[in-house]
Amino acid sequence: MKIAVLSANPRLYSTSRLVEAGEKRRHDMIVVDHTKCVLQIEKKNPIIVYNGKELTGIDAVIPRIGASVTFFGTAVVRQFEMQKIFTAVESQALVKSRDKLRSMQLLSRSGLGLPKTIYSNYSKDTESVVAMLGSTPIILKLLEGTQGLGIILAETKKAAQSVLEAFNGLEARVILQEFVEEAKGADIRAFVVEGKVVGAMKRQAKEGEFRSNLHRGGSAELITLSEEEEDAAIKAARVMGLGIAGVDMLQSSRGPLILEVNSSPGLEGIEAATKKDVAKEIIRYVERHV
Repeated sequence: MKIAVLSANPRLYSTSRLVEAGEKRRHDMIVVDHTKCVLQIEKKNPIIVYNGKELTGIDAVIPRIGASVTFFGTAVVRQFEMQKIFTAVESQALVKSRDKLRSMQLLSRSGLGLPKTIYSNYSKDTESVVAMLGSTPIILKLLEGTQGLGIILAETKKAAQSVLEAFNGLEARVILQEFVEEAKGADIRAFVVEGKVVGAMKRQAKEGEFRSNLHRGGSAELITLSEEEEDAAIKAARVMGLGIAGVDMLQSSRGPLILEVNSSPGLEGIEAATKKDVAKEIIRYVERHV
């Protein structure tokens, strides 16, 4: 098979591991920088031009679309879908997962546990909005933030009001979430491939930090999920329509609470923590569908 990995940087760990895993299974692997693709759209003839030549002979695509280029990256994935080429992450699922507010609404409707979340349309009555959470500290998140960027911990309601007013003044979309104290600065990343958890790790924030992202200096270790946590991860990926997903959740006294469902989860942390060949699981997933 000829498999294209859509990635803006072939040197990234996740990209290189997918290429390595595919070549080990005797596939022809290529890396396509989706930001440099040109789309030609006409009646029943969708064409993708890359480096001045039409892309042909592709059997499957594994999208690794960065958050900053979601709009165009999704358009490229959609063009492959129009050519009847299998994509490991579908364009509509990618769009849903990148819209944090919509994601939480879908997860809530499905009955999955979530931290209490508040969202308003730049309300000037910030005191009432903050009061709806009822307790402090309060976490404020930019809807477009990734890898722990754009997340602030407000220790008091007054502080939360000040931050919210600042974001509103900049017309930045932000949500407020309860701080789950019993999680103790840790969260769980469950890596789901085609309805099965293929690896899970517990990420612990470094001392003095509340964000557990590995990019923020957090540490990770192998964890065995409870049945409830595994079911929640699988259901969250299914609700979002994702064949490949990194499901982030908190452990709480009321069960697992879903934080986010990531459509382009990194491989480096999960493979290091679990010692599992997650890249191979993704290639096998593609093989089963092509």
